[in-house]
Amino acid sequence: MEPNLNYLITNEEDELWGLTVTTVGHQHILENDVYPPTNHPLGYFFNVDKGRVLNEYQLLYITDGNGVFTFGNSKQSCFITEGKMFFLMPGVWHTYKPIENSGWSEYWIGFKGDIIEKIVSEGFFLNRAPVFNIGLNERIIDLYLKAIEIANEERAGFQQALSGIVMHILGLMYYRDKTRDFEDEELINKINKAKVIMRESVYRNIGAEDIAKSLNISYSGFRKAFKEFTGTSPSKYMLELKLNEAKLLLSTSNQSIKEISYCLKFENPDYFPIFFKKRTGQTPGEYRNISISEMK
Repeated sequence: MEPNLNYLITNEEDELWGLTVTTVGHQHILENDVYPPTNHPLGYFFNVDKGRVLNEYQLLYITDGNGVFTFGNSKQSCFITEGKMFFLMPGVWHTYKPIENSGWSEYWIGFKGDIIEKIVSEGFFLNRAPVFNIGLNERIIDLYLKAIEIANEERAGFQQALSGIVMHILGLMYYRDKTRDFEDEELINKINKAKVIMRESVYRNIGAEDIAKSLNISYSGFRKAFKEFTGTSPSKYMLELKLNEAKLLLSTSNQSIKEISYCLKFENPDYFPIFFKKRTGQTPGEYRNISISEMK
């Protein structure tokens, strides 16, 4: 592929959307090429020995070759291989380059806005190295290529379309990195079986220890694997299932709130309304009234 670099402008209407794209592109660095190439504007060009600090976020995906990425005040270094993506953040010093006699292919997209600031402030990408091992993924490459195509055309609404692609790439990066270590098919099957058991036991009191025993796995191993695979603990997952069932009963049955609490085996009926409001922002009664009025 020929290099394709786009540095984009935004207007006030674009910024109201909450996420704007500043740059998107692709380039292939040949073995022993000067890096970075001199075809970048001053605000993006950098000396690899001195590094740089950006005022935006960037997702940079390496699809071929090897290199080194160094970041932060401590100048921590990570070896970069194909299939790795690094998430550059504003205000953080960094530098990166292919290793000698390697070269690499890189895709990037830069962006800023309130939406990404909110995501980062919630802690999703903090307290960890900004390198994500997502593997080579044709779907992600297609998203970069689509973003480049849209940026080249620069038609009305292109910023809004690009913002959607950014969120798609960001979500896939997070998802693939979280699940990449799960290559044990037997363990994956057991976790999926546990989720089925929980769903079928929403009207019963079944503990994680009982589920682990039925799957012939230690409780500690089950709890750890379940949380790593799903992002939540078995007990919290079960509570969410009960919450969804409670919503259904409030919307479709005449059972009282206390009866629903007993039916779903909440240990303390008084806790059910507290838990429900904490998760939904409404009391069970308020949720029922709104649901019934919307159905009329």
